[in-house]
Amino acid sequence: MTPLALTRLVLTDFRNYSYLKVETDTRPVVLTGPNGSGKTNLLEAISFLSPGRGLRRAKLNDPECSFGKGGWAVSGILNDGQMERTLGTGLIRQTDNPMQTDKRTVRIDGQSGMKATDLGEILSIGWLTPQMDRLFQEGASGRRRFLDRLAYGFDPAHAKRTATFEKIMRERNRLLKEGRIDLHWLSTLEHQMAEHAIAIVASRVETVERLNRAMLDEEGKLRTSNKTAFPKAELSLSGDLEKAISSMPALKAEDNYRETLEKQRKIDAKAGSTTIGPHRSDLQVLHREKEQAANLCSTGEQKALLISIILADARLQAGLHGKAPVLLLDEITAHLDQTRRIALFDEIAELKMQAWMTGTDDVLFSELGERAQFFAVEQGRLTPALMS
Repeated sequence: MTPLALTRLVLTDFRNYSYLKVETDTRPVVLTGPNGSGKTNLLEAISFLSPGRGLRRAKLNDPECSFGKGGWAVSGILNDGQMERTLGTGLIRQTDNPMQTDKRTVRIDGQSGMKATDLGEILSIGWLTPQMDRLFQEGASGRRRFLDRLAYGFDPAHAKRTATFEKIMRERNRLLKEGRIDLHWLSTLEHQMAEHAIAIVASRVETVERLNRAMLDEEGKLRTSNKTAFPKAELSLSGDLEKAISSMPALKAEDNYRETLEKQRKIDAKAGSTTIGPHRSDLQVLHREKEQAANLCSTGEQKALLISIILADARLQAGLHGKAPVLLLDEITAHLDQTRRIALFDEIAELKMQAWMTGTDDVLFSELGERAQFFAVEQGRLTPALMS
């Protein structure tokens, strides 16, 4: 299997890093150090080499370090075993013209003017953070983002569709709120929203179906291998559009949604938002063996279910593309016993996956041995380290 790995990473004025250059090979990377040393900041920097606002959902100017003056930048060299590609993104401050807003820039192989969604065509990145430990307890928006990121790996255009839908929806909301009822323009926006909405839902449904199949063996039974030691999950989607595409052709569902948007104009104007659409969908997860909803499981089981899902996704992408995604696993060993730690590390190694993992104690990563490369992080500096 061809490894997909970042072999060079350069940060400029990003969080607590005024400048950092780190070079790695294709093995997993372990970052250990005290809290506040910059481990999560480094993972966040990598997450910006993909569509979206990074693993912290930060505003564009948030990552700039306190002593920075011209924005921030992250660049890297991506090696897929056959060729190297250069990726870069950052914030360019419009200091010469205060009337212009700051903007994010993206460069791919030296070509500027690219979009963040273009990064998803080249590099698939997934992540788990401690904040996601409550994914099944909190609102639906986090679960949608989690699913959408998984969908990017199978359908890179999904990132562009979701971004476009949100942009058009904001414009419709603005017109309705201001009372500017230009019927032709509203109809045009709603036509575009319907087209994108059904495609978004269809991609999510396909992703859920792929992941559910990955949890089963060839005979449709739960995998019994102890290779992962993680509980198997069953995923499902709820929402008006999900019901629609399950009972009618996509074009019919698109027409129905467009008609619904037209009928809902007064309600949406009063609410100040679009009340029906893919932005209202939710992802449910069931612990298969226990037949128990994930939100009713223990904290440890919920984290194990999340890991099970991302590992299933990694296996699917490896089978589909011949290479697993890059994973960012922040404080991943929390709530994992030794059996599950070993199972996680073994599967990462078997998939030849470059996972960037953080923790405060390198002992919790000792089972990786020479299969990983270790760095000590302290006050914004990285030092190659030997495993204890």
